[in-house]
Amino acid sequence: MTNPEIPAVPDVSLVSRLIAYQFPQWANLPLIRFNSTGTVNAIYRLGEEMVVRFPLDERGALQLQKEHHWLPSLAPRLPLAIPTSLAAGRPTKDYPWHWSVYQWIKGDNAIEGHIDNPYQAAATLANFVTTLQSIDTAGGPPPGDHNFGRGFPLAMRDEGVREVMTKLHNTIDTAAATSAWELSLHAQPWQGPPVWIHGDLLAGNLLVENGQLSAIIDFGGLGVGDPACDWMFAWNLLNVEERKKLRSSLSVDDSTWIRGSGWALSVGLFALPYYQTRNPVFAGVARRLIDEVLADYKKGLL
Repeated sequence: MTNPEIPAVPDVSLVSRLIAYQFPQWANLPLIRFNSTGTVNAIYRLGEEMVVRFPLDERGALQLQKEHHWLPSLAPRLPLAIPTSLAAGRPTKDYPWHWSVYQWIKGDNAIEGHIDNPYQAAATLANFVTTLQSIDTAGGPPPGDHNFGRGFPLAMRDEGVREVMTKLHNTIDTAAATSAWELSLHAQPWQGPPVWIHGDLLAGNLLVENGQLSAIIDFGGLGVGDPACDWMFAWNLLNVEERKKLRSSLSVDDSTWIRGSGWALSVGLFALPYYQTRNPVFAGVARRLIDEVLADYKKGLL
């Protein structure tokens, strides 16, 4: 249903017209394209207090609709700021998907911004994850295409992981990666009820202000399922010793932690070859995930 004449990334002129037509109260505010490392939405600053997100495909549009529905009820219960949707834009003949206007949250993402104390940031994030998991999931969306399958059993990623590892044999230690992956597959599956998951707690979705973790953004991976995927931030933010310290402070069971390492490894493996030339910044995040999981594996910490 996509109009081939519609540009992959809507330009400022089109965005300005859509805002003027659907939200005339904001028509005279300054509008500029925001340089983002994200891969799902084009981002525009609208005045000083708002940001507009335009998805680059239909799945991204479904994710915005999901956020618009769920984030208002989740936000008051969480210990860190999350996006607040102010208005939902409608599809038109010039742009085929739903889009959204959000309150602007100050800060730099944790790829570009400096975290003064990564361990403290990880501890703060662990509290966020634990709180999110405690919220009632009634009516929450189960895993699916809308959230990249986050929250599904890890075994559902096995075929793809093994396929991509054959392409990386000259790039990573594939023997160690295979062993670490199989270890995570053999961990006991999640036995509890589905819980809320953010699904993509990596550096690009963490905001930092004055050296401190201040907000979590991009809930496209939101769903209810196995909580293991939300612990993969530990392999993104921390080194071996810091991660070992964090692990000892948590009540997460061993199987969930090991499955979390499998999520970190698989996300890194899928992303590294895909983003190597498309988005080198995110490829660097992917490489860190892989390296940190293998470091734990080689030290017998999984």
